[in-house]
Amino acid sequence: MTTSPSDVATTPGRHHPHTLSAVDFHSASSGVAAKAMRAELNRLANAIQDMKARRNFQNEMDHFYSLFTRYLSEKAKGTKLDWDKVHEPKPDQIIPYDQLPVGESPEHLNKLAVLKLNGGLGTTMGCVGPKSAIEVRDGMTFLDLSVRQIEYLNSKYDVNVPFILMNSFNTDDDTMRIIQKYGSHKIDILTFNQSRYPRINKESLLPMPRSPASDISQWYPPGHGDVFESMYNSGILDKLIAEGKEYVFISNVDNLGAVVDLNILKYMVDSDAEFIMEVTNKTKADIKGGTLIDYEDTVRLLEVAQVPAEHMEDFKSINKFKIFNTNNLWINLKAIKRVTEEKELNLEVIVNNKTLDNGVKAIQLETAVGAAIKHFRNAHGVNVPRSRFLPVKSTSDLFLVTSDLYSLNHGELTMNPKRLFQTVPLVKLGDEFKKVSNFLARFQSPPHILELDHLTVTGDVTFGAGVQLKGTVIIVANHGSRIDIPPYSVLENKVVSGNLRILDH
Repeated sequence: MTTSPSDVATTPGRHHPHTLSAVDFHSASSGVAAKAMRAELNRLANAIQDMKARRNFQNEMDHFYSLFTRYLSEKAKGTKLDWDKVHEPKPDQIIPYDQLPVGESPEHLNKLAVLKLNGGLGTTMGCVGPKSAIEVRDGMTFLDLSVRQIEYLNSKYDVNVPFILMNSFNTDDDTMRIIQKYGSHKIDILTFNQSRYPRINKESLLPMPRSPASDISQWYPPGHGDVFESMYNSGILDKLIAEGKEYVFISNVDNLGAVVDLNILKYMVDSDAEFIMEVTNKTKADIKGGTLIDYEDTVRLLEVAQVPAEHMEDFKSINKFKIFNTNNLWINLKAIKRVTEEKELNLEVIVNNKTLDNGVKAIQLETAVGAAIKHFRNAHGVNVPRSRFLPVKSTSDLFLVTSDLYSLNHGELTMNPKRLFQTVPLVKLGDEFKKVSNFLARFQSPPHILELDHLTVTGDVTFGAGVQLKGTVIIVANHGSRIDIPPYSVLENKVVSGNLRILDH
């Protein structure tokens, strides 16, 4: 009896010497994809005539290629986190904030620089341009508040803390125009751009741009993990070190709680830590936030994208993982230079799938800055008060920071001491409030919410001036209905539904 090659491949227990295992098959495919990608990147670089511009572009593409080959390798090997090695952080890996020594002395401030991650657009909130240009309080933008904070710090302590913005190609032009207005302020503002990487066609695994000048939609900024390479390549890192700066405080530009803290700065200097991540206690709103773990006796950041599906509930559990990463990071500048020059950085690859307007499926390979914690000496977390995490990701967040829950002092938001519990209400505003312009049009003035615990609003709802909301308030206008909350109404533990309109006559 003769056996065909197809019979050999499908017969159980039979092995053919030329049959590729799945891993070998993927490895071979990866090799072809890597070679094709390299050829395309070289072709793009060779299209640039100016030699300096070509070298800069080639350098960026080399870093992109390194990320791409790591992605291919992990995909081929099916590399996954070993969940059995994932443990809660040890006591010495997360220090409670209230155990830090009080750092009233400003002596270390002249060694500090403050860097805001400013690569994002305000599209989620219906705005055009950099998110940092959205007005958040008393006519001031995120950028205005940050500049005011640093300017006040410099004046109060007679120091010179520089303010740095990492822009993306999406935000750089607009940001450069905006910061001209701070020319007369007592603050040094430095900017640099993060990398510009080509989006990858999901089917061909080739770069989408056909030339270095291809449309902006063909490119992407590769996440804030790119901050180290970009600081180094821009010359900003060497400039800071030459000026005697030793530490940088990095945070998201939309986190209004991320202000310079003298206690953490003093602790960083005294403990000789190269990297400190601010973490804070989880609430139900934070279950998807990255968390610190102990992995093979090393402190590491675990992001939701790395979690195997069968362990997702473990990850979200407040019992097992009690804290999450605020992305407020304190890092030693010379240590950044060391790990960058010695090419030690090996940040986990985050795969971001996109569908473009023309229906083409694309891949963006990104990294997170907090993942670098494993590469720095004596790196650990500090569990800070919730007040240091006040992000504005949506109009529901904007609702909170514009209310009487907070007061503004020298660019810093502080919670009203009259609030009985120093926790933030849970607020969910529906799609009608999603864009900033629509949100503003639906409130004659910000409601008073000092005694509010939970607010849900859906449908066509507007609020008159001076409304007070207390306890749990749910307002639902069904399709075709409209609810106008009259001026100076007091709603306490109420559900409002149906139609409500009071008209003058």
